[in-house]
Amino acid sequence: MGIITLVGCGKPAPSNELVIGMELSYPPFETIDASGQPSGVSVDLAKALADSLGRPLRIENIPFTGLIPSLKTGKIDCVISSMTETPERRKSIAFSDPYLTIGLALLVAQKSDISSLAQLDVAGRTLAVRQGTTGEVWARAHIKNASILALEKESAAVLEVIQGKADAFLYDQMSVWKNAKEHSEKTRAILAPIQTESWAVGLALDNDLLRSQINTFLETFRKEGGFEKLGEKYLSEQKEAFREQGLTFYF
Repeated sequence: MGIITLVGCGKPAPSNELVIGMELSYPPFETIDASGQPSGVSVDLAKALADSLGRPLRIENIPFTGLIPSLKTGKIDCVISSMTETPERRKSIAFSDPYLTIGLALLVAQKSDISSLAQLDVAGRTLAVRQGTTGEVWARAHIKNASILALEKESAAVLEVIQGKADAFLYDQMSVWKNAKEHSEKTRAILAPIQTESWAVGLALDNDLLRSQINTFLETFRKEGGFEKLGEKYLSEQKEAFREQGLTFYF
């Protein structure tokens, strides 16, 4: 395994060091463990990537909004931070091949009669979304009859469902599953994806060599069962929930 170093943004890197940016506040993908070390799916993926390239690894813990600016100014080599590849982001940075597919799902009240989006998009219903997310973008483009309630915080949207003020909360499958588990007496998850999105490694637009190397690594890592092992290590409960609903898992 390559050596992993966690530092603040801005420290000069040795010439051969692979500097990967991520915001360590989104478990189980990017977080800091009890001993103060980076941990999670993305951290393990970063370690494997650095090992495959024969380069020492340094992780920069950067707020999510600062990741793309840090990449564009050369402070980091790439981003592995649960980042969705979007047309808007592709205007300023490049992306590797996708390594994970996630969808938008619904959190509804435990006793709700809703089992699909069609039952939700009717007059008199209210759909909660989180401001600035792809869920809000999708809802404003596709919801024609229900009211849309945009809230700043995820917890506020969940509370609206629990209190019966919103009929559903549209958010990513991972968070919907987590909230349904935490509030199992009051809510349930409809995990069938309404829209799918892809996570990929972010790179500078002109770094074609590293992009090629990362794509080769991702292909090999997948063929050798690396993503399967990450799913079992960090997401076994979610994987079982997806299996029970007959859905394709993230990786």
